[in-house]
Amino acid sequence: MSEYIVSARKYRPMTFDTVIGQGAISTTLKNAIKANKLAHAYLFCGPRGVGKTTCARIFAKTINCFNPREDGEACNECESCRAFNEQRSLNIHELDAASNNSVDDIRELIDQVRIPPQIGKYKVFIIDEVHMLSTQAFNAFLKTLEEPPAHAIFILATTEKHKILPTILSRCQIYDFQRMSMENMIRHLSNVAEKEGYTYEPAALNVIAQKADGGMRDALSIFDQVVSYTGGNITYQKVIENLNVLDYDYYFRLVDFMLDKKISESLLLYNDILGKGFDGAPFISGLASHLRDLLVCRDPQTAQLLETSDDIRQRYVEQARRCKPQWLYRAIRLCNDCDQAYRTSRNKRLQVELTLIECAQATDDEAGAGRRPVRILKPIFSLLAAAATETAPASAQMQAPAAARVQSAPAPSANSSAPAPSATAPVSTSSSASQLLHESPKRPTLKLGQLAPSIHRSHQSSAAPEAAPAPKQPVQPVIEKNIPLDKTSLLVQWQAFINTMPVEETALAQRMKIMQPAIVDAQAGCISVEVENVEIERMMSELSQRITDFLVVALQHRGITIRFNVAEQKPETVKPFNKRDQLHHFFKLNPALVGLEKKFELELT
Repeated sequence: MSEYIVSARKYRPMTFDTVIGQGAISTTLKNAIKANKLAHAYLFCGPRGVGKTTCARIFAKTINCFNPREDGEACNECESCRAFNEQRSLNIHELDAASNNSVDDIRELIDQVRIPPQIGKYKVFIIDEVHMLSTQAFNAFLKTLEEPPAHAIFILATTEKHKILPTILSRCQIYDFQRMSMENMIRHLSNVAEKEGYTYEPAALNVIAQKADGGMRDALSIFDQVVSYTGGNITYQKVIENLNVLDYDYYFRLVDFMLDKKISESLLLYNDILGKGFDGAPFISGLASHLRDLLVCRDPQTAQLLETSDDIRQRYVEQARRCKPQWLYRAIRLCNDCDQAYRTSRNKRLQVELTLIECAQATDDEAGAGRRPVRILKPIFSLLAAAATETAPASAQMQAPAAARVQSAPAPSANSSAPAPSATAPVSTSSSASQLLHESPKRPTLKLGQLAPSIHRSHQSSAAPEAAPAPKQPVQPVIEKNIPLDKTSLLVQWQAFINTMPVEETALAQRMKIMQPAIVDAQAGCISVEVENVEIERMMSELSQRITDFLVVALQHRGITIRFNVAEQKPETVKPFNKRDQLHHFFKLNPALVGLEKKFELELT
């Protein structure tokens, strides 16, 4: 039985031409070798698994080759190349700075630098994770790094360049390695699969490349794991099962439900996702990424930014045609807000479900276009309730007595074109609540142009003003019976009222979020709210009627009263300023110190 070698080691590049995704760096190093313009110190920096150590080894092998080719590659036939390929070369020294980061380790390295190479031209010292060296080790390494012997070349590799001292950076040629693109990773994985005799689906390799996040070594490691699970038949369904990845088909279905205003189906789909063991945080983050991809795919030019296969990109383009930009902006903002508030939320599932409902209810003609969306929850199941009422005659008969108790609305004026509402039509709680919200008083606004006098209309000043329209009478909500107040329901409806506040009251809404309304009398409907100071008490008193009207409908209790109390301010303790003030302070606390000072003739300072 032959020894198994992982794909990351078995298919590691051996020449510059086989290095993937780093063409600019490979060309620069090859040209430097051909022109014989080698620096004494190099710094390779970039993300993990992108070829830093691999390029360092190929560079060390090539500069020691006895018969280099015309294109700057090693011949792989001389003694030096064969020693390197068989991992027995004495001209290449690799040091792991993560475990050898002391001054003594650097001193041992400096001693090895003095010894010239036995075979070849150069001794190459590759120091991996060089940012892990201590400050003392860096300082001990400075002089040797700046003026090494002619046969010594240093190659430093790191993933965190910002942790390296500037004195080290100034002595090196710096090469920044790039993340692997999705196309390069998928192409390399397909080549490995063909060489190994595996069957695969392009969509499955796309999932592996996305999971690797720009690292080729990670992609090959995941590839080996998937091969062990699938037995060489790499399919999309088996890959997402093995890697526990949420299928993008869920997001396509969810967006279709949102566009069709199917809230119930959206909630059931989210429940199915939770049942498969996925958490809400990666789900809402993935939904935001999916909406971003749809926004990108609306323009054929920016559609190339979507790193995925062609068939999946086409599916994104088809769904993006159904989505309007305004809706995508609002949905992305809502998902982003949910992602930020998810960790601090106590009821995480409710946080995500509210976001799904708001995304499904967002329309293009709502207020807040281009800004943060207005967070108002509309009735969700009202259409279903109406359908059930029409199909159930027994239910209609039971609603007749309730409809008789509804107060008739005032008759409209003569010049009004709106028909009068029927006195027998039942008024639902949700419709009353929404009507109270829309009819809540707003702050009057005055434009700047209205302050200046108009010379063109001065002759009309004596004319009789037009008759002001009669104020609209709010519809009185129908409350069957007073339901005792509940703390949980009160807190939920308090937060719901905050979400309905307009943009100009954002500062007050933020303060209301930290307030904790307390129930004084559940039967009578007395509520007490503690505020910070008198100014906030005045502002909340002006808002009291709107809050009361909202809670009366939401909590089904007609006698709700709210009282705002200013919190007691604790007296601040004045601390002594200097030593003399501290001494007087101690005398006040303990008068016996004064007698002690006089009796023993002390001079306390």
